[in-house]
Amino acid sequence: MKKLMVIIVLFLPISYLATIDNSANAEIVIPSYAKWGRLAMEKTKAKYPNAQIIDYLHIGKETKGDTTVEKFKLWLKGKEKEFGVFIDISYNPKTEEVIKITYKETDR
Repeated sequence: MKKLMVIIVLFLPISYLATIDNSANAEIVIPSYAKWGRLAMEKTKAKYPNAQIIDYLHIGKETKGDTTVEKFKLWLKGKEKEFGVFIDISYNPKTEEVIKITYKETDR
């Protein structure tokens, strides 16, 4: 039996992926939310296995006390509809242990 390999390509504006300094050595800087964005995509794909993720947006980060929440909006295309999902990933910023992940569907 053949196995199917799925590769997700993430398209972000170049300003999100890298900054280039003026020196002879260019330096690539990975945004702090990249790890959480990958996790948001993995968990969303597991929750909605019959839908394709067609867009990705990092909304922002909120820190309150010992908890940080990374906020994302993914746009999915299913067999019968397109819809958005807001994903909040709450975690401990010192240990990076995930506390909870919430999903909220939207039609916009």
